[in-house]
This record gives sequence, C-alpha cells and structure tokens, in this order.
Amino acid sequence: MFELDISSRKPIYEQLIDKLKQLIIHDVLKEDEKLPSVRELAQQLTINPNTIQKAYRELESQGYIYSLKGKGSFVHPSSKNGRKEELEKVREELKKLFAEAMYLGMSREEIAELLKDVEGGERHD
Repeated sequence: MFELDISSRKPIYEQLIDKLKQLIIHDVLKEDEKLPSVRELAQQLTINPNTIQKAYRELESQGYIYSLKGKGSFVHPSSKNGRKEELEKVREELKKLFAEAMYLGMSREEIAELLKDVEGGERHD
C-alpha cells in the first residue's frame, strides 16, 4: 500500500496517519472502503499493531474513518456540509500561517509551490 520512513524523526503513527489521509483525500481509498485490518497492516509494514491501532483511533477522531465492531475500519463518507466548522478552523489557521510565512520572507510563489507539492501528494520532511 505504501512505505514508511523508519529513519524519520516523525513518529511512525503520524506518518501512517498522513499517508492514509493522502490516500483518502486523493480518492485512492473510496468512501466506505474497508481498510486493512490492524493485524494485516502491521504484518505488511512490519510494525507493532498498537501503532496501527493508535493511527486508526486518531483518524477516527478526526472523522476520516469509522469503525464497526467485528467488521473493521472504513473510510468515512465525506460530508462536506458536516465539516463546515472544521473547514473554517483550518481556513483561519492557514491565514495565520500564511501571514507568518510572508512576515518571515516567504514569497507568494514559494507558497504556491508548497500548494502544488500538497496537491501532488509530495512531502518534504
């Protein structure tokens, strides 16, 4: 499915959250699609199942996935109307970050380039 960078300073569960979010956002994982079980993914990535469980719990609390007891975890249908409040918080946070970046000398072109990186799914840690 994807690879994680074990040499990164970023915790593995956070890398896993980011990768799964990217797959969901870019429609690689579709609405209501079943995610691999904790055990399957742990074996596939050769990491501790507790790490997978922690990532799944965080994704569920953020509204990206949902779990059904005994059935597994699934991609949450994106309800754009139900996320208006969350989207507004993100918008306000972006405004603050853009203002800070511009204050520190980042150009509009550099910000646009970052957006292109995100749209392309690239990450530079």
